[in-house]
Amino acid sequence: MENRQFGRSGLHVPVLSFGTGTFGGTNAFFQRWGATDAAQATRLVDICLEAGVTFFDTADIYSEGEAERILGQALAGRRDKALVATKATFPMGPGPNDRGSSRHHLLRACEDSLRRLGTDYIDVYFMHGFDGRTPVEEALRTLDDLIRAGKIRYIGCSNFSGWQVMKSLAVSEKYGLGRYVAYQGNYSLVGRDYEWELMPLAVDQGLGLMVWSPLGWGRLTGKIRRGQPMGEGRIKSGGAEKGPPVDDAFLYDVVDVLDAVAGETGGTVAQVALAWLLTRPTVCNIVVGARDEAQLRQNLGAVELRLTPDQIGRLDAVSRRTPAYPYWHQMGSDDINPKPVAW
Repeated sequence: MENRQFGRSGLHVPVLSFGTGTFGGTNAFFQRWGATDAAQATRLVDICLEAGVTFFDTADIYSEGEAERILGQALAGRRDKALVATKATFPMGPGPNDRGSSRHHLLRACEDSLRRLGTDYIDVYFMHGFDGRTPVEEALRTLDDLIRAGKIRYIGCSNFSGWQVMKSLAVSEKYGLGRYVAYQGNYSLVGRDYEWELMPLAVDQGLGLMVWSPLGWGRLTGKIRRGQPMGEGRIKSGGAEKGPPVDDAFLYDVVDVLDAVAGETGGTVAQVALAWLLTRPTVCNIVVGARDEAQLRQNLGAVELRLTPDQIGRLDAVSRRTPAYPYWHQMGSDDINPKPVAW
């Protein structure tokens, strides 16, 4: 398993991590993702560790904390062999202080995650979203205190806009506080918005990208193809709820090229989609999920694929969309405003 540097930190992580959004299934939303119990989770964790996937991603909000509890049980007795990332920000109760990035909420959220995970430290603690009500200084000072207390080791942010990331980095530099080392963001062949602003920012500031939903909310698993009935899976069961809309014609065009490249490489549609991401600037890790062993083993196989420049170019071309303003305007000035990748 290849390992890459986690942003500008000294930490190295495997290029694949295992996401636990399928653990628990305690409410209608997460039930669509999966309902993996502790015994099943332990088996999936076994397979990951054997394959060198030692990084596990979860969040307090996943199945109302049950995903953290199940992951903690699955890692019992071998916590030292794993890296664990979890997240906080989104509501964990009905009260006004049960959410956000306030000192009040983050201190309690971190303690609750530690208890559910059955550990005394978290390797990477992500802010799951930006809290515009709380001063950035308050959130970062709290995270810095948790780092100094040894309860978390690295921090990252997820789902922030570019200006929110940059303001946070500036505040950390100004006050000598812990700095976000990674960004966890949505990125796939049917969702390349990350490239417009966040990727150039990550290159400039040395942030590593940890990709979530690399298969476009389940659209790039190979179960959706032009002219064929939709196969059983997350999208058919309503799992695209709260995800970005994707035009059918665009999706079919992308899947057609994925299918062709899969035939050339001997891989699957999903493996090719993951392998493409591993060629992109700033990507240091991809979060993959699985309901069962077969799905997990297929995703793990993506690291074996090596795409040619021609195959990468064809995938780039078919998945390219016109960006929003001001990015489309900047496309004509690459000589003074170079991009990490072609839009």
